[in-house]
Amino acid sequence: MRVHVVSDVHGNSRDLAAAGTGADALLCLGDLVLFLDYADHSRGIFPDLFGVENADALVELRTARRFEEARELGRRLWAGLDRSGVSRESVIERAVRKQYAELFAAFPTPTYATYGNVDIPRLWPEFTGPGTTVLDGQRVEIGGRVFGFVGGGLTTPMSTPYEISDEEYAAKVEAVGEVDVLCTHIPPDVPELCYDTVARRFERGSAALLHAIRTTRPRYALFGHVHQPLARRARIDGTECINVGHFNATGTPYVMEW
Repeated sequence: MRVHVVSDVHGNSRDLAAAGTGADALLCLGDLVLFLDYADHSRGIFPDLFGVENADALVELRTARRFEEARELGRRLWAGLDRSGVSRESVIERAVRKQYAELFAAFPTPTYATYGNVDIPRLWPEFTGPGTTVLDGQRVEIGGRVFGFVGGGLTTPMSTPYEISDEEYAAKVEAVGEVDVLCTHIPPDVPELCYDTVARRFERGSAALLHAIRTTRPRYALFGHVHQPLARRARIDGTECINVGHFNATGTPYVMEW
């Protein structure tokens, strides 16, 4: 059995179309949408709307953790758009739908997917075909192994679209229960797995996820979210915890075989 795993696709539909080649199934751990590419500020919904110079400024503020100034910049830019008579919600949804149409069309059959923190779950039913199964707080058997999926991220100052409370996230982790492979978008709350060496900040990991790993001991815990982690792997008791990679940048899936 061979399974390919991707996360943090962020608009890379070209490589996604080939990500399932040679695999019996593809797993996607979320973040399909590209709002702003921190490596190339000309790519994404934000620079398409407001230009590269404003994207440069937003990245600089966020990287410096000047979140209030970043929010003020965003408010000022969106206010200008609002005055044009077009709501920001309609503009964002139109851009996201365009990306989703390309990305979901690139999924092979079968694909098992969950949401990332920048995804908009309520839009997914418009694009999921019969070969794609969406799971969040749910389990599925693949090749004789049980895989559990938990989507989304935890609340942060970034206020991305699918951030939920610690309590709601913990409930989804508990609903998954004991599995062979635990698939999530965010990592467990382990410092070396949560620290991004380029952004120079800790992303939020889940304490509930870490507790589940220690108590239910899955063989593997797979995740993404942290694009340039201090450590891509860590062993917690008997569980191999693996960041499957920033697919937008690498174009290469993580491979599991058994």
